[in-house]
Amino acid sequence: MTTKNQELAAWVSDVAALTQAQEIVWCDGSEQEYQRIVDLMLDDGTLSTLNQETHPNCYLHLSDPQDVARVEHLTFICSDDKATVGDNNNWMPVAEAKQKMNDLYQGCMQGRTMYVIPYCMGPIDSPYSRCGVEISDSPYVVINMKLMTRMGAKALARIENEGKFVKGLHSTGELDPDRRFIMHFPDELSIMSYGSGYGGNALLGKKCHALRIASWQARQEGWLAEHMLILGLESPEGETHYITAAFPSACGKTNLAMLIPPEKYKDWKVWTLGDDIAWLHMDTEGQMRAINPEAGYFGVVPGTNAKTNRNAYDMIQQNTIFTNVGTTEDNQPWWEDKKVGQPSVNWKGDSYNEGTGPAAHPNSRFTVSATENKAYSNLAESAEGVPISAIVFGGRRRELAPLVYQAKSWEHGVLMGAGVASETTAAATGEVGVVRRDPMAMKPFCGYNFADYWSHWLSFAKRTDKLPEIFHVNWFRQNDDGDFLWPGFGENLRVLQWIIQRCKGEVDAKETAIGYLPSEEGVDIDDLNIDPAVWQSLTSINDEQWRQEMDEFGDYLESFGDRLPGELKRQHAEVRAALS
Repeated sequence: MTTKNQELAAWVSDVAALTQAQEIVWCDGSEQEYQRIVDLMLDDGTLSTLNQETHPNCYLHLSDPQDVARVEHLTFICSDDKATVGDNNNWMPVAEAKQKMNDLYQGCMQGRTMYVIPYCMGPIDSPYSRCGVEISDSPYVVINMKLMTRMGAKALARIENEGKFVKGLHSTGELDPDRRFIMHFPDELSIMSYGSGYGGNALLGKKCHALRIASWQARQEGWLAEHMLILGLESPEGETHYITAAFPSACGKTNLAMLIPPEKYKDWKVWTLGDDIAWLHMDTEGQMRAINPEAGYFGVVPGTNAKTNRNAYDMIQQNTIFTNVGTTEDNQPWWEDKKVGQPSVNWKGDSYNEGTGPAAHPNSRFTVSATENKAYSNLAESAEGVPISAIVFGGRRRELAPLVYQAKSWEHGVLMGAGVASETTAAATGEVGVVRRDPMAMKPFCGYNFADYWSHWLSFAKRTDKLPEIFHVNWFRQNDDGDFLWPGFGENLRVLQWIIQRCKGEVDAKETAIGYLPSEEGVDIDDLNIDPAVWQSLTSINDEQWRQEMDEFGDYLESFGDRLPGELKRQHAEVRAALS
């Protein structure tokens, strides 16, 4: 397989000459190709077979111990205008970055196969989808891209028809942490990655293309590329509403995407359209619609069990690539909080001994096709996407944020999203809670200046009067003893029901300085035995705490200087004044 696209053919030829690859393989995305590369990796020991009776077609990959996560400090946006990139990103001038990367690539694929991987982010026939080609010397990348994207012949055909694609060049290099960089060139829609085989650094369709490059593209083309799940909620009456939601890490994003209704709501259905990334476009009627650019999941394994996320747990019992988990005596995958089995070998391939660290790396992963999820909706392949009723932001706050509240307008909702933050425990410094600001949960992924990003969000208010309602949730309120006030997990459907009812204008709410909160009878909690004082705490605000929050948030906004949109300053001033 080669290509009729002259730009692609020339680029592949140039890269082959630069890297001195031994062989070039054009990937067609077939099942036979997947199995052939799996077999190659089994032969050379970079992949091992797991227990095929308990986990059919499941494999284990153990990566270099120094290559187990995204490297934000080595990730750069490269443009000749530093202000456009913003202080929320690491910046490097284009010429300097290209020189640095080309020096690293010189001869780096000697004795290696160079894989050419055409892929489509989004349904193959959707006008909202965008294509790319990743060149990589990693067979691990090939098999993961097969599960994570629409990869192969159909994607190449679309590229040849459209003539446009994102260029991604990747080499594992020597896996030397001192020779590791992930560079993005949004002006020319290209990515260069060197020195890492880890998913977020090496699967260039994911965070690199679908968020950093796509967010830049989206601003130019009038859409949004967001770090959001997409789920559908079908009521017993058969009415379905679609919601997107953005959460920083460790805030329950995957669990919400695959929520299982509690017993009282067993007649409801939850459809998982996506667990990580959403591309939001306006249709010709002014309705915001979403597609999931991905075709699979690259999820964190530790903490996944039959109680925390039944759908995810069941989904990874077959046809899954595990990365950096431990194994049991009978070669089943094992990770912390799995709740069943005992580890025998740890993620480094050594015998497991309690007290010498976890059996599975805390960032160990599963890669699996979305179709393995019992809550999969075939609308994930819908060319027109799904209509979005609500956008939900969330964070982890022990006291400040109520369980749920609604923005008063789109513009106020943008302020709400810009204010997303989570608290962490920082025992080493003696602080009980450190607030990490993560606007729209996009801090590591927005490919340009946050101030311009917020301006882009605000611009949608001038384009249509059919925008989704915006909400904020906080599942993590705690009492003085550290106990959670809200049961969470499947019971979160009760909050989502209130959100839908608000979108339809079916329930009243009480207006506060920060937005609309549920009235006393707004959320169905009759059978949860929540103390009235606790419920009052979950659905009210402390003005003094919020004044302090808005003062600190105001300082953060001011750090963006003259680029900060005036409308955002006005929204902030309104909320702060209402709190006085």
